[in-house]
Amino acid sequence: MFFFTPIHYVAVLAAALSSMVVGFLWYSPLLFAKPWMKLSGLDEKSMNAAKKNMPIPYTASFLMSLVMAYVIALLINSLLVATLAEGLMLGGLVWLGFIATTMVTGVLFQRVVWKLFFINSVYQLVSVLVMSAILTLWI
Repeated sequence: MFFFTPIHYVAVLAAALSSMVVGFLWYSPLLFAKPWMKLSGLDEKSMNAAKKNMPIPYTASFLMSLVMAYVIALLINSLLVATLAEGLMLGGLVWLGFIATTMVTGVLFQRVVWKLFFINSVYQLVSVLVMSAILTLWI
């Protein structure tokens, strides 16, 4: 049974923004930009050419992060998650049950290399864990 309690929308916004920050860091030259680009078949020239169209994917990505943060907030409230450990467990389960499984299916049918899967899926794991932590501690 779900118990719907009021959602703290500022927390949802902060969690969604955190996902963007994690993504900027994850796919930056500091972390995984070079292997991600190589495995995705991209180079500096194609990345520079794509920059003019980046507002659309970034906006869509942020909107999807808002949806994910809102759903995680609903789950936290409905499941009466109260501690950081419980919030991280919920985030891990959300990742394992929905994100990782969907991404593996994509790898199998699209023949994406496993290294690229790991870069992208661990980003999703970190992102969901950070969102879950923010939402658990804030709500």
